[in-house]
Amino acid sequence: MRLTPAGAQLLPVVRDAFLSISDELSRLTPGSRIGHLRVTTTSAFAARWLLPRLESWRAQAPGSTLDLVGTDTVLSLRTGEVDVAIRYARQPPTDGLAVELLRDTFHVVAAPSMFPAGTGIVEPQAILDLPRIEVGWPLTDVGAPTWRHWETAARAAGHRINGFIPPPRLKFHEEHHGIEAIVAGQGLGLCSDVLVARELRDGRLLRISDIVLPGYGFYFVYRAEHPRRTSLESLLRWMQGQATA
Repeated sequence: MRLTPAGAQLLPVVRDAFLSISDELSRLTPGSRIGHLRVTTTSAFAARWLLPRLESWRAQAPGSTLDLVGTDTVLSLRTGEVDVAIRYARQPPTDGLAVELLRDTFHVVAAPSMFPAGTGIVEPQAILDLPRIEVGWPLTDVGAPTWRHWETAARAAGHRINGFIPPPRLKFHEEHHGIEAIVAGQGLGLCSDVLVARELRDGRLLRISDIVLPGYGFYFVYRAEHPRRTSLESLLRWMQGQATA
């Protein structure tokens, strides 16, 4: 079954009308000012940044509900699949109002167990000789922060790298799976400083190189004409506060 063209045209209007009714009903419930919001973001950002902070959101917006969809698939704001999208992109997305929350940088990190005698900055050749873990990036993203681009940056910085460099030993499609493997000491990784901030802070991961690669921005995206715009902007302000902290 699929919507007819007329049904597709009617869907956003009907959806927004029901959302407006739902919002007004939720305001009649004591302690509920925000209502129900459906949020999509990448699986890694959901698991490693957003979920640990949700207790703070619940305290700020009691009675509200969040429906969190962690996926790398781009869900539509226009058709009402979701109310908010936290997009990870090099440039601001164009499918709604886009506010940059954070921008990350990629560092070479390792678990302390890989260096029992302790370590500081490690030379690029030594890093490339060790077991490494790669996170899968789309082939269309030619500027992705991969080990190949890190090696190019190391050479450009004047470091001498000899011989054939073997490919990374492990590759993960899901970024947070790769991070868990790196934390477990299965190899070195190129990781977003936003996604591994806790591990860097508590010493479960160490930065071992001063050669870094630029990352992307995390954008809060929503429709300007959304009937719950006030609620969406409350969520935006909370996320901005968390990003600043």
